[in-house]
Amino acid sequence: MTRIEKLFSNKQKDICNIYFTAGFPSLNDTEKIILTLEKAGADMVEIGMPYSDPLADGETIQQSGSVALKNGMTLQVLFEQIESVRQKSQIPLVMMGYFNQVMQYGEEAFFKKCKEVGIDGLILPDLPAAIYEADYQQLMKDNNLNNIFLITPQTPDERIVYLDNLSSGFVYMVADASVTGKQKDISNNQITYFERIEKMNLSNPRLIGFGIADHQSFSTACAHANGAIIGSAFIRALEKSGNIEATIYDFIGMIKNEKVGV
Repeated sequence: MTRIEKLFSNKQKDICNIYFTAGFPSLNDTEKIILTLEKAGADMVEIGMPYSDPLADGETIQQSGSVALKNGMTLQVLFEQIESVRQKSQIPLVMMGYFNQVMQYGEEAFFKKCKEVGIDGLILPDLPAAIYEADYQQLMKDNNLNNIFLITPQTPDERIVYLDNLSSGFVYMVADASVTGKQKDISNNQITYFERIEKMNLSNPRLIGFGIADHQSFSTACAHANGAIIGSAFIRALEKSGNIEATIYDFIGMIKNEKVGV
């Protein structure tokens, strides 16, 4: 089993997955952020690969990616940072980015490097499912990588079943048909969507993302799935931070509504 699969076998509820952009706020903050998130109580970390054209991302993550690229973040630098993290931590790590980045690196070389440095899963929103199934599914399996597909409120049930069958690790439930970072309360329509997916009894665990920003939205998401993914709200906290470790402890404490100590 991958670390992701082990996590879900040991913990079925209230999974806290935190997203951040590699190389933000500073180029060499990656290791500090991951290790502090683990100490503060995050269950999984999603690492954004900064990209010049991030189609699914809102303004907050786009800006963090621009800063990271200016800081000098590249895939090679990121792989070196992850390799260092893996000497100190076994927290499940997912990389999120765009397939063009994978193609530029070389698909086979990219997947092998992910395995080598200790990445557990990939989220590649622009990789078509049919192309993944035909050309890359076996390659990812050979490198012990979970491939995580996204579903939205507009995804038909038949398509959801298909994507669930192709996914491993978990299914990423997009809470809202928009880009990341939209701050608003979870609506009744979204609850109806969450309940619809619950009743489908998918084979994979489910994490809800997009718009999860505080304890209330985290708790609501966890009531209808195995957990939630928080990204833009965490990036905003890092952006204002004068002390990354203290900011992370405060942020995780806020999300979980509990005292999180060093």
